Amino acid sequence: MYGYGPGGMMGGYGLFGGFFMIIFWVLVIVGVVLLIKWMVDQSAHGHRPPAQDRSMEILKERYAKGEVTKDEFDKMKNDLM
Repeated sequence: MYGYGPGGMMGGYGLFGGFFMIIFWVLVIVGVVLLIKWMVDQSAHGHRPPAQDRSMEILKERYAKGEVTKDEFDKMKNDLM
């Protein structure tokens, strides 16, 4: 009557149109959140050194501090490799 046409305010889709619109936006928001989480996880893993590299760093630090002898250093180095 006042310009809404035969479908009324919902454009002819009734309640299903509103329901599917809500579902659509929920899926879009969940997708964006998952994408951001994945990107953060990827960047965090990219900056983390492998475990073996970190082990060698610790061993070198201990040798530099004098906590292990040259023989112990060589044995532990061979064990790590």
